[in-house]
Amino acid sequence: MVPSAVTWGLLAAWAVHDVEELATMAGWTRSARPQLEERLPWVPWERLEVSQRHVNVAVGLMGGVMAGASALGARTGGRSPVFQAALLGFGAHGVMHLAQAAAMRGYTPGAVTAPVVVIPFSVWAWRRLRAEGVPVRTGAAAWAGLTALPILLAGIHAAAHTLTRPRTRPRRPASTPPLTP
Repeated sequence: MVPSAVTWGLLAAWAVHDVEELATMAGWTRSARPQLEERLPWVPWERLEVSQRHVNVAVGLMGGVMAGASALGARTGGRSPVFQAALLGFGAHGVMHLAQAAAMRGYTPGAVTAPVVVIPFSVWAWRRLRAEGVPVRTGAAAWAGLTALPILLAGIHAAAHTLTRPRTRPRRPASTPPLTP
């Protein structure tokens, strides 16, 4: 039987990792923008800068995804394709954090917990699944899960952008008197 430390552990490891991102992402994107603009001038950085509110909403939305994937993993003993895709994506996400930090030649949000939480948890969880005889999805199923990760992340950030953008009230023309009951 797959221990709950594997299935619900995914949510716990994600939470530890995302506390770091919550604490650092908005400030880091502001301070790193000049360096990013210099290295990658074709990227529209002004559209990619994120506020703390945006980060909070994005992390919350992703938390819902990870909670759902962990619940499916717990219900199926780790056999759920959604759980396995989330676990694979989480580990790949950790590797991407290390690659980003190397490319920036310094700290990037998530780079501290990636090598000490994300990657070790992912490797341990896969080993536990295999040790328990859980069929592990490989090949096309694994690639589908990895392909879904950037699409999911883009969708989460698009939703967070929509939910946190400033709202404007429709203006009444000056010549229209207010309605009175």
